[in-house]
Amino acid sequence: MIIRRRPAARICVLLAVLVAGLFPTGIAAADEPVAKESPKVELVLDVSGSMRTRDIDGKSRMAAAKQAFNEVLDAVPEEVRLGIRTLGADYPGDDRKRGCKDTRQLYPVGPLDRTEAKTAVATLAPTGWTPIGPALLGAAEDLEGGDATRRIVLITDGEDTCAPLDPCEVAREIAAKGIHLVIDTLGLVPDAKTRAQLSCIAEATGGTYTSVQHTDELSDRVSQLVDRAADPVVTPVATQGAGQCRDAPQLEPGLYTDREKFGEHRWYRVDVLPGQELRASVSVGADRAVNKDYGVLLRAVTVHGREIVRGSEAGDGRTDLISTGLRYPKPELEDADDVKPAAETVCLQVSNSFSAPPAVKTEPGLPVELTVDVVDAPAAASDVAAFGLGRGWWLLGVLVLAGFVAGLLWGWVSRWRIAVWRTN
Repeated sequence: MIIRRRPAARICVLLAVLVAGLFPTGIAAADEPVAKESPKVELVLDVSGSMRTRDIDGKSRMAAAKQAFNEVLDAVPEEVRLGIRTLGADYPGDDRKRGCKDTRQLYPVGPLDRTEAKTAVATLAPTGWTPIGPALLGAAEDLEGGDATRRIVLITDGEDTCAPLDPCEVAREIAAKGIHLVIDTLGLVPDAKTRAQLSCIAEATGGTYTSVQHTDELSDRVSQLVDRAADPVVTPVATQGAGQCRDAPQLEPGLYTDREKFGEHRWYRVDVLPGQELRASVSVGADRAVNKDYGVLLRAVTVHGREIVRGSEAGDGRTDLISTGLRYPKPELEDADDVKPAAETVCLQVSNSFSAPPAVKTEPGLPVELTVDVVDAPAAASDVAAFGLGRGWWLLGVLVLAGFVAGLLWGWVSRWRIAVWRTN
């Protein structure tokens, strides 16, 4: 019996090796999709005493925040792990040392139980101080761990009352850690000091600042920011444009940020090969009070100074952002099979015509976001502009000839009608 079992065992081993060879574990593991880590968001809500003020749609700031939170919690995407932290919610006294430690996590960052989170928010009542700096530090700790997208959304109605722990410096320290944590700030009916502080916090981490006057604005904006965490955008690359084209930075396709003073020109360089199309757009943000008349200009220029194409936009009212763009298709070379095509250097000029009242600081400059893309040029034009007069005068000649023939025909018909009228 032993002699008979050995061949059977060898056959089983051989079959196992063959199966392993046909289905290697390494390949099977490699074919399995890697699960993407769920994004993390923490909402940081100011529950200080000033939130009792009744100036948002006839109700208190706290009531407006609670209503907005309920709407936001109903719409949070399933993949987002959300938490809630408060500041100024527990200590009503005058001891500054204790008041500046008054921040706690109301709901832990994780899978969202909407009923539990709403119940926790419903218990809040405006109470104490405004320790924004400590709250941001606590929120950053709440979001630690893993490689997920991380976002803090701070909602407050006033500036920090716990200096010298400057919340703007706290935000810079968080950004310096390189943990890709973005802080967005929302100011409820903010004054100038609050606006300046919240703008500084947001700018330090690449976030956004929004002024909120109504409940629906608060709800919509927080929902946007939570959705943005679920579907993150490309992180812009910081660059610095030059005062003239020859000194400008060379840009690859991508998203870039810069700062531009009021009325300043900034230059950047992009290489475009024959058969490619340059697509560029620019947005300039008004992150402070500006005069009503403004504009932005984006030009594509050759290195010798000849303008190729431009895009511009202007306005005369309050704005937070103004944008424009351009497209430049470079034709393919004829009979260039044996010649390696050389790239053309295109100079992009970004200009703005913003101005501000004398009391407004002009430093730092206005935030600029520049998008550069280089794609294969279309084989056929999609609009009449591609036949443009810049490519030749044949279209103008056709139009002149058509007009001349039409004029002759109309004159002949008119004379014939007059002759018939006189005869009759």
